[in-house]
Amino acid sequence: MNFTVNRADFGMLNGARVELIRLSNGAVEATILTYGASIHSVRVPDRDGHLGDVALGHATLVEYVDQPQFMGSTVGRLANRVAGGRFMLDGTEYRVPTNNGPNSLHGSDQGFDKANWQVLALDTDDAASVTLGHVSPDGDQGYPGTLNVTARYALDAANTLHVDYRAVSDTVTVVALSNHAYWNLAGEDSGRSALGHILTIPAGQYLPTDATAIPTGELRPVECTAFDFRAPTPIAARVRDAGEAQLRIGRGYDHNWVVAHDIADQLRLMAHVLDPVSGRVMEVHSTQPGLQFYSGNFLDGSSVNKSGRMLRMGDAIALEPQQFPDTVNRPEFGSVRLEPGQVYRNQIAWRFGVEPA
Repeated sequence: MNFTVNRADFGMLNGARVELIRLSNGAVEATILTYGASIHSVRVPDRDGHLGDVALGHATLVEYVDQPQFMGSTVGRLANRVAGGRFMLDGTEYRVPTNNGPNSLHGSDQGFDKANWQVLALDTDDAASVTLGHVSPDGDQGYPGTLNVTARYALDAANTLHVDYRAVSDTVTVVALSNHAYWNLAGEDSGRSALGHILTIPAGQYLPTDATAIPTGELRPVECTAFDFRAPTPIAARVRDAGEAQLRIGRGYDHNWVVAHDIADQLRLMAHVLDPVSGRVMEVHSTQPGLQFYSGNFLDGSSVNKSGRMLRMGDAIALEPQQFPDTVNRPEFGSVRLEPGQVYRNQIAWRFGVEPA
């Protein structure tokens, strides 16, 4: 396998160079930005061998900065929402900026998606890989402890793109990272919605939310609801079901599915996605227990993708493996606590292939 890694400039941010790193295995190509440790593009073949870019992104750095939508970004310190922008840790209340109504979302105003990460290593031994690093100082966005974070992206011989997130802190803190890539297996320049994709999520429960998208604490069975994706189901089949109150709250899907109740040592299947027209298939694997599925409900035409198309509702979907939302305030969901010297880890893998006609 011919693994290659190349670096290129992508612009300047506050006097520092933003880089684009191109990973290739000779058949599939992925590009990663240092800005937000973001997936910028993923080019994979369809059933006829034609390459297409299946990850949404912007053509310029200015668009990423001026129109922040977590496009392909690494999100943290806490992925997803924190109710009221506050939590307790060892008897001390911490407050973090609210940037999603009354709640904090994806690390608040200046989360990890806004940072320009540093290139720590490039490698082509067993995969085409880049390791990026970021230091979040004590008090950053209100979070305690200095956190050293790394993200290693690797494209292997099996056409699988991996990211391995790790973090260590000098004091007790909280951390839960994820990746917020937007996917359209038809190709970001195809003009076709992602709502025609056929989705499978191996989860028997999901987390209903209140009107502000914070989980109520209930683990609700998916059976006989619009949230049952245990069998392959077109996303469009039920996404606009006005009889489902939870879909009205989120204007579509923006919920967490309970794939498991524990963090695993090995990758497990979180979702399977098929675009029946192109034949492209993507499997999402992770070590995390929850999967946030977002059907692109708030893409409103105000931003433009790399091919110059306005992004509208349903033009892409996000599938974010993570700890359950607001776990920091709900111990029954688990824990996002990180002790000093302990290593936090989240592994995610996107495996690409095709289904014959």
